[in-house]
Amino acid sequence: MTNGQPQYPTGLGTSDATTIRLLGHDLAEELMGQVGFGELAFWLAAQRRPNAGEVRLFETVLVALADHGFTPTAIAARLTLLSAPESVQGAMAAGLLGGGSRFLGVTEDTGRFLAEVIAEAGDAARAATDAEWDALARKALAERKAAKRLVPGLGHPVHKERDPRTAVIVRIAREEGAYGPHLALFEAMGRMAPEVLGRALPLNGAGVCGAALADLRLPPELLRGFALLARAAGLLGHLAEELRRPIAADIYHAVDRNAQYVPEDTL
Repeated sequence: MTNGQPQYPTGLGTSDATTIRLLGHDLAEELMGQVGFGELAFWLAAQRRPNAGEVRLFETVLVALADHGFTPTAIAARLTLLSAPESVQGAMAAGLLGGGSRFLGVTEDTGRFLAEVIAEAGDAARAATDAEWDALARKALAERKAAKRLVPGLGHPVHKERDPRTAVIVRIAREEGAYGPHLALFEAMGRMAPEVLGRALPLNGAGVCGAALADLRLPPELLRGFALLARAAGLLGHLAEELRRPIAADIYHAVDRNAQYVPEDTL
């Protein structure tokens, strides 16, 4: 406390009568028109300014996660706009609140899983060769299999053979010198899956996004937040399209008119 008043420290933004400061810089004079939104989002979360290569990989991840069509989150946003057309914020929030373990959560789950495996391996995960990554992946996969737990980021409900996003993210990470232990371990998981799990499973693009974000040294506990940041753009696109070419009423009517009452004791 200062002079008897409580203090609430922040290193993000502040303002006075004539200026706005963000991250220690003059917003109008030093940031606006000079810093892209992706760079700023990274900077705000990481509290360090990313270099150009990190920005390119980070924005590649955001693009990869922005929209996947009529997912439950997009449908929820459209139906909420139908119900409350005066509340764009409510529709956006409805879609974002649906970002969980089945949709969008795989980015965080994969990043956390890889970080835990690497932390447990300690020195064995430093400057490892492909063979050493394979051995580490084999061990982690076997442990998951024995515990009857799914491996985050392996497999995709639509892209059964390969997720088209995966190779692009890995390539850009390598080009920008941002390919690190999380991506190396995750690629090894894909190589070892047939041997340990008995079948080949593609690296889920959202999972690769989690590995790439972890290699950018972003906190594992924030990884879902970056997926939500990306999906916000997609949801806004769905709401804009809903205003131009509405389909939410058709979805509502299709469910409502085909609802079948089933007595509880027959379920």
